[in-house]
Amino acid sequence: MFDQSPSPAARNSISDWFLRAAIAVAFVLFGLEKFPDDPQNSWVGLFAKIGIGQWFRYFTGVVEVLGGLLLLTPWTVGAGLALLGCTMASAALIQIFVIGRPADGIPAAGIFLGLLAYWWNRRKRSTIE
Repeated sequence: MFDQSPSPAARNSISDWFLRAAIAVAFVLFGLEKFPDDPQNSWVGLFAKIGIGQWFRYFTGVVEVLGGLLLLTPWTVGAGLALLGCTMASAALIQIFVIGRPADGIPAAGIFLGLLAYWWNRRKRSTIE
């Protein structure tokens, strides 16, 4: 009768924002890791194994930073999730088929599935409300 707790929708939007912010911070940090040209940087070696050129490392870094930033604005979340999902699916496929180390593709595939599940849950929730 006198319950003043916030509505479930308000709690969901706050938790949704924190989850989006956490994902955004992670991808911005991972994207920024790809820019230094230090030969000791593991990303330089990995992208050398891919064989397309180091421009692809910069491109991937820009896509990850941009995707992370898109998650911070509610009306661009779908675009950010799509960008990051495609990046993670591509990373898994590259690990499996180009580099030939399928086990190394598991983390990227797991992140892809997590992003997909988050998108699916958001899509389902937005059609209900």
